[in-house]
Amino acid sequence: MTYLPIPPATRPLYVGGPEVSSLAWGMWRFSGVDAGAAEGRIRAALDSGVTLFDTADIYGADSAGGFGSAEMLLGEVLAQAPDLRGRMVLATKGGIVVGAPYNSGEAYLASAIDASLRRLRVERVELWQIHRPDFLTHPAEVARALEDALKAGKIGAVGVSNYLPSQVEALQAHLSAPIVSIQPEFSPLAIAPLSDGVLDQAMAKDMAVLAWSPLGGGRLGDPRDERSRAVAAALDAQAEAYGVSRAAAAYSWIMAHPARPIPIVGTQTLSRIQEIPDAYKPRWTRADWYKVLTAARSEPLP
Repeated sequence: MTYLPIPPATRPLYVGGPEVSSLAWGMWRFSGVDAGAAEGRIRAALDSGVTLFDTADIYGADSAGGFGSAEMLLGEVLAQAPDLRGRMVLATKGGIVVGAPYNSGEAYLASAIDASLRRLRVERVELWQIHRPDFLTHPAEVARALEDALKAGKIGAVGVSNYLPSQVEALQAHLSAPIVSIQPEFSPLAIAPLSDGVLDQAMAKDMAVLAWSPLGGGRLGDPRDERSRAVAAALDAQAEAYGVSRAAAAYSWIMAHPARPIPIVGTQTLSRIQEIPDAYKPRWTRADWYKVLTAARSEPLP
């Protein structure tokens, strides 16, 4: 029986860039706890082999801490446990403004990058990403802000999130540095990147793909419609065969694509963080992988 390749545990984030884990840990819900508990989560992720940590300035905006609170909490952890910084590759995002809703203007991006660094209590992040495209800012203006941050050493590389391929091309046309990563929503329930050109462009340009919401925003854990239940059943068949959870099967399904997407694991539960390495256990045949896709499409493949 022929299986699809298992991704290596680590890979370069980009050519010449830092080595990162093939799964990332995300901080969308990294708030509402003290620095001690937060440090425990980070250490659990590191102990599970994760080295790529993804956050954003908007994370925590819906919590009591407000805008920037996830970054601020991480900054507290790094201040009380400075040994952690050297073990992680840190990525953050900006450009979402509460009530605006988007601003990628040159002055705003410059201020957003500086504000993130202050909250994180670091001088530099390895990857800084435009969180969502701003239709009212010319890509040349976006590029100027990013170029300045790169030259100042505040960011190590540039990525984008939720961009279409055409938007990537428009920004890249004005940016001398490469766009090294794209962050789309991609899961067994959110399969648009397979056909909208996002994964194709990533492979053509050797861009890292950071897949957000790899469990369908929790819908895979609690499927409530026919489509979600069909996808869950297809994943469960694989999970049971390899003695792993449905979540681990979903992560491995994502990683089996030749673009080698990096699922951003969002769980804040220690026991589930410790299960992250299980994602490397399932082996996929083409037939089994396509069974999940067929269930996600709710119709046979052509």
